[in-house]
Amino acid sequence: MVSPLKQIFFPVSFTELFAIWGRFPAAKIYAGGTNIYHNYHRRKKNQSFTEDQNTEPLIFLCLDKIEELQSITRTEQYLEIGAMVKLNSLVYLGKTVPYVLCKCIENIAGIQVKNLATVGGNICIKPQLPDLPVPLIALDAQYEIRNTQSSRWVSAARFHSKTEDSSLKNQELLTRIRLPLYQWDYSYYKKFYREELFYSETLVFLAKTPKNTLSEIRIIYKNNEILRNKDGETILNGKSLPLDKKSANEFMENWRQFLEQKHDITEFARSALLHCIEENIYNLFE
Repeated sequence: MVSPLKQIFFPVSFTELFAIWGRFPAAKIYAGGTNIYHNYHRRKKNQSFTEDQNTEPLIFLCLDKIEELQSITRTEQYLEIGAMVKLNSLVYLGKTVPYVLCKCIENIAGIQVKNLATVGGNICIKPQLPDLPVPLIALDAQYEIRNTQSSRWVSAARFHSKTEDSSLKNQELLTRIRLPLYQWDYSYYKKFYREELFYSETLVFLAKTPKNTLSEIRIIYKNNEILRNKDGETILNGKSLPLDKKSANEFMENWRQFLEQKHDITEFARSALLHCIEENIYNLFE
C-alpha cells in the first residue's frame, strides 16, 4: 500500500496500534519526541543533515492516547512502569522509586526535556546507548515486549546486550518495565560528564549488608557499552563489615585487570572509574 504523505496516528489501544502498523509497516513509533530533536541537531552539528524529506519517516504512530502505557502500579514485590511514563513523573514519586534510578533521571538533560521524554523512549534510543539501562540492569528490571499476537518478558541485561536476539524485532513494542523492590543498603550513582552531548559514562554501585555482612555487591558501568565484572563481585561476597584492607585491595586489583582488557576505554576514563569504585569500597569500611 502506498503510504500517505506525513501522517501521524493516535491509536487508543494496542489493537488499533498494531492494526495501523500492519497497514503501514514502515511507520515509526513516536513517544516523547526528544530523540527526534536531538538527532536533528546531531546531524546538523556533524554537517550530515539535509532537508531531503525522503530520509524522514512518512508515518508516525503516537502512543500518547494508550492509557495502559502511562500507568504506574506497585505491589508488594514490584514497581511496574508504563513505557510512556514521563521521566519526571518517576522523580516526583520520591522514595517509591529506587535511589539510583531517581539519581539517573535527575542527571538526564533539563526539566523541560524530562517533562517530555518517556521511560520507554530513553530505553529504546538508537544508536547511542542511553543512561537508564545502567540502573535498570543493576536493579534486575524486566521489560515487557508486545507484538500483534503475544507478549514476552526479557531482562534489561539481555535486552541491552550485543546479541542479535536482544533488541526489539520488527513491529515489536516495549510496553512495561517491572522493577523488583529489593532492599539495597548502600546505593551510589555517578555520571561522568563529557563535552560530547550525546555520549556519557555512568556508574551504579549497589550493596546489601545484612547483619554487617556484605551479602551482595553489584557494579554496572557504561561508556559505549555496558560492563559488569561478575567475577570481581564474588570476591567480596560473604565478607564481614567493615572490610579488611586485604580484601579491598584484592577486589581493586581484579578490577584493574578487568579494565585493562577493555581497550576502548581511555586511560583517563579508566583512572576515574577505578578511583570512584575504590572510594565506594572504602565507604564500606565505615
